[in-house]
Amino acid sequence: MPLDGPATPLDPATPQRCRHCAHQPLPAWDTALAALPYAAPWSRALQAFKFEQHTGWASYWGQRLAHTLHNSPHWGMLQTQHPWAVAVPLSDERLRERGYDQSALLAAQLARRLPALRHRPRMLLRPHATALQHSLGREQRLINLVGAFAVDPLHQPQLQGQAVVLVDDIMTTGATCEAAAQALRQAGVAHITVLVVARTPV
Repeated sequence: MPLDGPATPLDPATPQRCRHCAHQPLPAWDTALAALPYAAPWSRALQAFKFEQHTGWASYWGQRLAHTLHNSPHWGMLQTQHPWAVAVPLSDERLRERGYDQSALLAAQLARRLPALRHRPRMLLRPHATALQHSLGREQRLINLVGAFAVDPLHQPQLQGQAVVLVDDIMTTGATCEAAAQALRQAGVAHITVLVVARTPV
């Protein structure tokens, strides 16, 4: 999943796949977009936002996400479907530890800036805590995330046959977004665009 610059589409339908991805099954999502590369100075700011209570960054990152999505090649088509902005959630345990869910803040900020997006908190749930992903390799991450996500049954009818913009802060191996997208597919979501603030180099 290469990142050639800001707002580079990472589309499994195109042949532009890195050597790692070329040997992997196609992901559960349709398209992925990253606003920024995960590099200085953004990496430090994102760490502060994610782990150090610097929630004021949510507005700025939300603006960058909105700009990225609005200027993507398929936004014209996507906006006519009035997609749902759905955050990759924290577990309740992790939420209590941290005090806020950074991806939920991003999804809310994104929806405020793009009226075509529908938004309702906690449509996607993380029923139990998993080991922290940053200490694991890709295969371990995928195993760690088996069954980690589920669509709230109360919201499943609203998502069936719909388009979703799946929002997260950082994409590293893609394992977290993959597990979340699989849960959305199982709930009947028709189209998934992953949208992250930053993508780590492959």
